[in-house]
Amino acid sequence: MSIITSVEELRTLYGVVGEASITKVTQVLTPLYRRMIEASPFMALATVGLEGLDCSPRGDLGGVVRVEDERTLHLPDWRGNNRVDSLENIVRDPRVAMMFLVPGSSTTMRLNGRAVVSIEPSLLESFEMDGKHPRCVVVITAEEVYFQCARAVMRAELWNAERFSDPASLPSPGMMLKSAKGDFDQETYDREWPARAAKTLW
Repeated sequence: MSIITSVEELRTLYGVVGEASITKVTQVLTPLYRRMIEASPFMALATVGLEGLDCSPRGDLGGVVRVEDERTLHLPDWRGNNRVDSLENIVRDPRVAMMFLVPGSSTTMRLNGRAVVSIEPSLLESFEMDGKHPRCVVVITAEEVYFQCARAVMRAELWNAERFSDPASLPSPGMMLKSAKGDFDQETYDREWPARAAKTLW
């Protein structure tokens, strides 16, 4: 296998970076970048820790984050599996990277910055949903913001309903759990999961 072993080789292979690829990077949320991020109900949160890297899906009604100002975003941590991989990483290493998706748009938004985990009561209360509050809020300070070239989403035809997979053709969560642990009760898990998830979104 031929592999690239230096940045110089990589740069030679890919050539000159286009002007737009550099111009689009800002250190703060411009008004238009803010509009795009506020329109996003889903994003992937990447963190780094002693054990390695982690990438976690995050989603919420309306917008996945609340934009406070040109550099500050608030991400409520709603119910999950309690693994808290992302939160553990942030407590030990504040560096984060995010990629925001906007349904129907081929343009994605990317943000790199630093984060802290806040349990400030007034902040938690401000995110009330169905009488419930997040256990913590991740407060992100932006250091680099830009939009991503739309080609990846276009190639994937991500929003083309005709290309959606039939859920029945895919392995269920219970099936995947059973493949990891042979004696896992797949049937019970799959039967109870939809109702349990609906009751514990927040």
